[in-house]
Amino acid sequence: MRTLVKNVYEVGVQDWDRRLFDELIPLPDGTSYNAYFIKGSEKSALLDTVDPTKVEMLIDHLVKAGADKIDYIISHHAEQDHSGSLQDMLRVYPGAKIVTNPKCKSMLMDHLHIGEDRFIEVQDGETLSLGDKTLQFIYTPWVHWPETMSTWLPEDNILFSCDFFGSHQAASNLYVDDEHRVLEAARRYYGEIMMPFRGSIRGNLKKLEDLDIQMIAPSHGPVYSRPALIVDAYKDWINEDKVSNMVVIPYVSMHDSTRKMAEYLVEALMSRGVGVKLFNLTVADIGEIVIELVDAATVVLGSPTVLVGAHPSAIYCAALVNALRPKTKFVGIIGSYGWGSKMIEQLTAVMGNLKCEAFEPVLAKGMPSEETYSALDELADNILDRHRTLGIV
Repeated sequence: MRTLVKNVYEVGVQDWDRRLFDELIPLPDGTSYNAYFIKGSEKSALLDTVDPTKVEMLIDHLVKAGADKIDYIISHHAEQDHSGSLQDMLRVYPGAKIVTNPKCKSMLMDHLHIGEDRFIEVQDGETLSLGDKTLQFIYTPWVHWPETMSTWLPEDNILFSCDFFGSHQAASNLYVDDEHRVLEAARRYYGEIMMPFRGSIRGNLKKLEDLDIQMIAPSHGPVYSRPALIVDAYKDWINEDKVSNMVVIPYVSMHDSTRKMAEYLVEALMSRGVGVKLFNLTVADIGEIVIELVDAATVVLGSPTVLVGAHPSAIYCAALVNALRPKTKFVGIIGSYGWGSKMIEQLTAVMGNLKCEAFEPVLAKGMPSEETYSALDELADNILDRHRTLGIV
């Protein structure tokens, strides 16, 4: 239990050992499930719960915060790392009502089988008085689920933003104390779950413009006592015109042909003043690739041919890029084959969501030849030219 301001407490839990989220997202620094307890002069409220595996710690923190009674449990988001302990909280605090929006209510009834009589529905902009403290609910959908909302506490100028502005980190500090480290974690978090919803995020940021926010308390990671740090970062990340002079090259190679091509292309780009990051898909942290995808101008995917098609690791990477829909402007494919290949057609189809310009693929039969290397030089020239048209070189 830690105090944000008088009668506002962080009562969530640090999960130091978790290393995978949604059975997909690597968590190199663990994560936290932030919950907040607000003690008003007349009523009290718990904002979100924690992952069900950590409910005992949540209860302990509430006891230490003096939460002998909870009138309202605000549910910002139905995903179980925030809602999974709701049933336990209703047993410990049988008089509590769950306050949420209609869409979230419906999802909680489906996911957790909570009875409809336990809910109070609130609309966008509606307020709830705790006496000397007021909760105002702001719909912030598609960050990253359709039902997500935030809560504004005007008396203390705190925005409880749920997953919006979060970062997967377990940390002993309540507030951001290393801005570079937190921004890197927040960038990874944004890239992995928020990036496909840039349009919605743009609208949600606009809804917050008139608030005098002094503190942002997200559902994952430390609290921002300097909100501009994360708000300005989000403005950059969602800006479709703001890409970097960077080429991301995820590749996989079975008999060295594709590896030689990828490494040659890296050297060719470096010699032309183009930034590049190379990732071997057999050992790479997918999250690190996603960090670079947030604003990289170009992606070049490298794959050998397996039974006429692309290597499964390359297909997985292509599907991930397709799902995340980065603001990448250009895409290319390089690779190799032994006796026949439909790898280019397969990967192109898998990345159908990417609305960007495609470079001519470079495909080698067997080990790369001088002709292959010349084609890679031409690809590097084309990438440099296209980056120059964007004014980023």
